[in-house]
Amino acid sequence: MLAFTGLCSAYMFTLVVPIQAELPQLLDAQRSDTAWVVTITLLVAACATPISGRLGDMYGKRRIVLVLIGLLIAGSAVAALSGGIGGLILGRAMQGATTGVIPLGIAIMRDVLPPARLGTAVALMSATMGVGSALGMPISALIVEHLDWHMLFWVAAALGVLALLLVALFVPPSTLRTPGRFDFVGAAGLAAGLVGVLLAVSRGADWGWLSPATLGAGLGGVAVLLLWGWYQLRVAEPLLDLRVAARPAVLYTNLAAIGMGFALFGTSVTLPQMLELPVESEAGLGLSLFAAALVVMPSGIVMMVISPLSGWLERRMGARFMLAFGTGAVAVAYAFLLIWSSEVWHLLVANILVGVGVGFSFAAMPMLIMRSVPSHETGASNGINALFRSLGTSAASATMAAVLAALTVDFQGTPVPTHAAFDTCFWLGAVAALGACILSFFIPKHPHYAEHAAVPDRP
Repeated sequence: MLAFTGLCSAYMFTLVVPIQAELPQLLDAQRSDTAWVVTITLLVAACATPISGRLGDMYGKRRIVLVLIGLLIAGSAVAALSGGIGGLILGRAMQGATTGVIPLGIAIMRDVLPPARLGTAVALMSATMGVGSALGMPISALIVEHLDWHMLFWVAAALGVLALLLVALFVPPSTLRTPGRFDFVGAAGLAAGLVGVLLAVSRGADWGWLSPATLGAGLGGVAVLLLWGWYQLRVAEPLLDLRVAARPAVLYTNLAAIGMGFALFGTSVTLPQMLELPVESEAGLGLSLFAAALVVMPSGIVMMVISPLSGWLERRMGARFMLAFGTGAVAVAYAFLLIWSSEVWHLLVANILVGVGVGFSFAAMPMLIMRSVPSHETGASNGINALFRSLGTSAASATMAAVLAALTVDFQGTPVPTHAAFDTCFWLGAVAALGACILSFFIPKHPHYAEHAAVPDRP
């Protein structure tokens, strides 16, 4: 039931991909304005995820999951009923808040499942971030090809209603609570700082990387986050205990999450474009939108299939080994693309490798976190890990879009990316995945604080 909510949440990120290029015409708006349909979802997801994790620790994880699903349903209805840019952006913002169900679901599993089943369940829940995105693309493409684009949001609302019923009926209420007061100042500071940084990252290509708007948002966001960190170290009941977050196992896992978020979203940006661009452009393979989505989809299926194997491997080899293996597999996938990317089957093989790598690494990260933090911080700490993944995806979206826009050739009066542009993106993805792999070796095998962790360390 929880995994289904994770799938619905992840689907929100690829929901509008099939209509993204057509939004200016559909909404009678400037392209710079319609870009907010995607940007606002990333911003709200990044801000809401760690905050909802903390609220779950304090007031009940199941209760907050139900609230987030309710926002998904309401946001989908708002977007479906909207005929203009304002309503669509508002609805997409509400949809973005539901991303917090994935780290909260992992924390619920830690509370209710026996240790023997925990690794497999966490692997499945973690994989939903990639599975939902990959499976959602052909669904969205099929809807757009045969129905009005508003149906995308009615389908999302229907999925939300189903998820709400399943969680309400089958997920037990949370019994482990953290007493105390919610840090509203800390939540506001974190949100303000993240919005500034993510605005600079996601909109820098459009605004100009050295423009006053980009520099003001980015530097202002960093300044706010530094002030927020100073405040968190001094307040009695912080939103997040940064001393715990600075532990090597937690810190290096979160830094690796940035690289993996970048590497995962990098394929989501580049591969569909390569598959859909005309063959005559010398950089594309000429597939339809639906056919391209079908080529991308197997990575999500692979992530789901290997979830039981991830749990078995974690129990025997440890989450640290799984993270190294997964990040290494994604680096190999990008290396494969740098050598072979001229046929559809080349991209299919690389995408399957990405599915294997993301499946293992995303399953490993929550276990590494929960083996390093106390039980009353599992929701917030997994939320921060999801936040770092979001930072990676936002950086990939902005960076690769800038590269693809900068290296173009004219094709029938329209600028299209060159093969060199895609190769540059593949190099960036390979470096990000390799960096995450290197970071995994800095994670302690047996942290000295593991005896106080939410999940006991492996013997």
